[in-house]
Amino acid sequence: MNYHWHWSILVEQPYLSWLAHGLAVTLTLSGLAWLIALPLGTLIAVLRTGPWKIGRVIGACYVRVFRNVPLIVQMFLWFFVFPEVVPKTFGFFLKRQLPFPEFTMGLLCLSFYSASRLAETIRSGLETAGSGPKNAALASGLSYVKTYRFVLLPMAFRLVIPPLTSEFLAIFKNSSVALAIGVLEITAESHQIESFTFQGFEAFTAATVLYALISLMCLILAGLFKRYLSNAGGLGAEVAIK
Repeated sequence: MNYHWHWSILVEQPYLSWLAHGLAVTLTLSGLAWLIALPLGTLIAVLRTGPWKIGRVIGACYVRVFRNVPLIVQMFLWFFVFPEVVPKTFGFFLKRQLPFPEFTMGLLCLSFYSASRLAETIRSGLETAGSGPKNAALASGLSYVKTYRFVLLPMAFRLVIPPLTSEFLAIFKNSSVALAIGVLEITAESHQIESFTFQGFEAFTAATVLYALISLMCLILAGLFKRYLSNAGGLGAEVAIK
């Protein structure tokens, strides 16, 4: 194989700008998806472990649907199929008038898919916490809502910080699937550089380094956050009981 390495293209224009744009899109897509998926996944986990039968059914159905369908299939369904099955006016808005339709639909798809995974992670934390803290909180006069908010969820989140870190990294990496519907994130921009320069090794090496560096930063931040929560101790439960 007679391949001519040309690393300098990574700092030339417009290729450097393409990589920077792809990085910005990836970080924005991943960050917004996390902000949507975490509260939604928490809600689904509460429904699945709560005393309300209809809530448990809704939560179970949500997880089974969104978790078991491959993400790339969901991307195509959200972007190509969903606008065709909704009312015509709304479908026209999604296809023609929605700002940044590829990004928006990719964000919704990634958020809903990730929420199903986060729901199972948080549910495992709630179940690991056991029934003792819940019964004690209810016996002290707290409602179910306050019991989850001040006692069970803080305990569960402390227990599942490592899995939550893995899930955030999964969201970050799964954002690359959005290239299938035209979102120009890191992987898509790297492919575009390859198409223009035929320097695929350099382009995808740069993408790999960016993914690795951001993943490392996330792991460091997660470790610092876990240390902070360990120092905080049982503050949530104490505040609730007071």
